[in-house]
Amino acid sequence: MDAAVLLIALQTVLAATWRMATPLIYTAIGEMFAERAGVLNIGLEGIMLAGALTAFTGVLFTGSLAMGLLATVAIGTVCGLVFALFTVTIKANQIVVGAAFNLIGLGLTGFFYRGLFVGTPQGVETFAPLTIPLLSDLPFLGEVLFRHNLMVYGTLVLVPLATFVLYKTAFGLSLRSVGEHPKAADTVGINVSRTRYAAVIIGAVLAATGGAFLTIAQTNQFVEGITSGRGFIALAIVVFGRWSPWGILGSSLLFGAFFALQLRLQAIPDLQIPYQSLQVLPYLATIIVLISVSKRSEMPAALGVPYRK
Repeated sequence: MDAAVLLIALQTVLAATWRMATPLIYTAIGEMFAERAGVLNIGLEGIMLAGALTAFTGVLFTGSLAMGLLATVAIGTVCGLVFALFTVTIKANQIVVGAAFNLIGLGLTGFFYRGLFVGTPQGVETFAPLTIPLLSDLPFLGEVLFRHNLMVYGTLVLVPLATFVLYKTAFGLSLRSVGEHPKAADTVGINVSRTRYAAVIIGAVLAATGGAFLTIAQTNQFVEGITSGRGFIALAIVVFGRWSPWGILGSSLLFGAFFALQLRLQAIPDLQIPYQSLQVLPYLATIIVLISVSKRSEMPAALGVPYRK
């Protein structure tokens, strides 16, 4: 394999890395807000599936990508409200509620998809790549950085915005206080329940948006289980990124590179490796990451602990 072919292969993998990382970035940033407030939501997989099907259905019936995203925000808000109701108000076990969300999300999306769409396969309009004038024509970097769709570019806004909200606003200070010491936060007048509700809803909306990316930006179809474990990978990314927006961005790109690499390797005809072995790369990386950081992670002190006055 000559240098030119290797360069093209590297360019393809790097360009795909950002696209593959995009749903992880949206979902992990959302989960960061929830965990910073002390709420552990392991139901991301179910919420992503709900967002994926809702976006697909919205675009299919309205023909509008904006309406598809609006419907996604709506279903994410509903999921966040229900999750917060059980975990913040009723104070149910957060792990159990999250597991239920995953099971219900998988079951309901499969049920509605089979009832509405199976037998009549249809594609929907998707976000088209936006080529940045002049920059998209740059050798190598043009393909890698400047020929992506609007939802991919949206991560460039999301990460700095999340950083600003978390560290430079009163809401961010309240959020971090509630996640570290809710009793002290309550003592100084911060409404713990309201703050946790807001954080959980933000997390669910962003997770649903990550799911929507899979159906209206990466593909034009919904299939059962389309998230393929990305919700669980996002949980690992939050830990690996140390609950920091920029750390999460870097971690997401790393996992995106594993997704892109395994797809590229599968396309090599002479590679005598079973494709199943290549598909397991991102999930194997998740296990390794969790093992490596489990003993040195500094999670919010009140994470997973319901607050009782």
